[in-house]
Amino acid sequence: MPFRSLFVVVSLSWPERADQVSPECGPAMKVKLKNVFVIYFLVSVIGLMYALLQLGQPCDCTQHLKSASDLIHAKEKKLSQLQNELKRLQGREKVPEPAEQALPVIYAVTPTYARLVQKAELVRLSQTLLHVKNLHWIVVEDAPAKTQLVSELLAQSHLRFTHLHTETPKEHKRKESDPNWLKPRGVEQRNLALQWLRENHELGKKAVVYFADDDNTYSLRLFDEIRSTKRVSVWPVGLVGGLRFERPLVENGKVVGFYTAWKPNRPFPMDMAGFAVALDLLLANREAHFDLLAERGYLESSLLQSLVSIEELEPKADNCTKVLVWHTRTEKPKMKQEELLQKQGLGSDPSIEV
Repeated sequence: MPFRSLFVVVSLSWPERADQVSPECGPAMKVKLKNVFVIYFLVSVIGLMYALLQLGQPCDCTQHLKSASDLIHAKEKKLSQLQNELKRLQGREKVPEPAEQALPVIYAVTPTYARLVQKAELVRLSQTLLHVKNLHWIVVEDAPAKTQLVSELLAQSHLRFTHLHTETPKEHKRKESDPNWLKPRGVEQRNLALQWLRENHELGKKAVVYFADDDNTYSLRLFDEIRSTKRVSVWPVGLVGGLRFERPLVENGKVVGFYTAWKPNRPFPMDMAGFAVALDLLLANREAHFDLLAERGYLESSLLQSLVSIEELEPKADNCTKVLVWHTRTEKPKMKQEELLQKQGLGSDPSIEV
């Protein structure tokens, strides 16, 4: 509240000195003057006390403080965005060592979607890929736009990467309550990665494309095995198809069949983690893609049967006798306690990224 002073103005017609007072005024006049002085003194004291009290009142500066706080927050947000963009550009501009440049590039394609364990699985995979020489990570989000979580994770990964996004059509999306096998995930995302590779590369580049899902477990030896892929290389996958492993059957260095229990008559009864494709083969067959409408279990076949025959497959991992990749899946976290606390308004801080 602004400072206000209290002024009392008393206008009197009286002599400047007491000896100028007329004798006729008498004692009554002296009493009146005394009363005026007393009143003036009391009013002055009251006014002074009021002014001092006002000085102690809090200033109503809430609006000004809020404006200043909003301005600081906006500047901090902009600074954070600029720092993240710098990290992203630094990650993209990382140049491999001269010894690495002689190696064929491995393009690891990873479709991903938002869920509680998404960051944990991407961190785990990124820290495996950090140990692979001359690798380029293509991460494709199933989302209408790139998310901050994935953008920041990639910027801080120290990997060469390309970040893409495309949303799966609603009619093909798997619901939370649906079993894992009902509808395939990552189809449109893998196809977008193929499109990006075809738009950004020409025939003659020494490179291999591998579809590395974010929930699998990978041995580093696997990447050494697949780097020499000429057309399509294959190997066993552990913990898949209801078996300890599935694998191609090899005789005299050639694939002659497959060890699998579920729908063995599929053209290529294999898991997505069990093969890699030479980039040149994909560039030479520009129409080859994953079929979103493929029957359950036939997604891999929808791509491979337009690229290669079984006889042309290149067995790796000691003629497909070593398991170097596992089809693991992170258990869905149980959030009963979190849900109970949220109902009480005591849920965990949503600003802390998990």
